[in-house]
Amino acid sequence: MVGVVLVGVLVLVVGGCVCVVWADRGGPVWVRAVAAATLGAGRMLRRYQRAERRRRINSGGGGD
Repeated sequence: MVGVVLVGVLVLVVGGCVCVVWADRGGPVWVRAVAAATLGAGRMLRRYQRAERRRRINSGGGGD
């Protein structure tokens, strides 16, 4: 079951990346919408990771 979920996530990520490239080359409107959603999700993930890193540093849990 976990494998099926991971494969599904992988398909979504690869599909999102394909849409980003296709939209950059002037794809249809739906591709641009998927590309915008993919890029937005990437920005949110980066923001979350930076915040987590700051919390870890500020709490004294320096990391390995």
